[in-house]
Amino acid sequence: MTQRDTPFPDPHEDHLVRVSDKPTSGTPAGTTGGDDNIVDLLRQLVGQGSHLAEQQLSLIKAEIRESTNDVKAAVGAMAGAAVVGIAGLGVVLMGLAYLLGDLIENDGLGTLIVGLATLALAYVLYSAGAKKMSASNLAPDRTQRTLQRDVEAARGNLSTENKR
Repeated sequence: MTQRDTPFPDPHEDHLVRVSDKPTSGTPAGTTGGDDNIVDLLRQLVGQGSHLAEQQLSLIKAEIRESTNDVKAAVGAMAGAAVVGIAGLGVVLMGLAYLLGDLIENDGLGTLIVGLATLALAYVLYSAGAKKMSASNLAPDRTQRTLQRDVEAARGNLSTENKR
């Protein structure tokens, strides 16, 4: 790392604190003015903090891109499995309809009974899924609680840390 004349940190350099070797006006050589040194340190802290936030944001974006690609591949595989599974279910249901038709000696009635039973099962599954899709179940409750705790901690109110 090289020292420069500017008090602002280079966002591409490592995060090290630099102390100026130049004497400030009114101070003997080898010592630094306390106020100038603190201001420089605060400037470096702000610059490094924003750089760290940018790096974290870049990391989050990269992880989301990677996860999105994985999800796309998984959804494609699941869609293929669903198509094959639906075809297989149709064959099985037709087989059940023919067996039931042979048992009651009426193929049409056997097919109708199997079809109605399948529709009833589909309705039950759909109703259960619709209940899980309500807005209250989709709210990010844990994230909201965490963000609220972070805000309270930043304000210095640590008493909410233990509440749930």
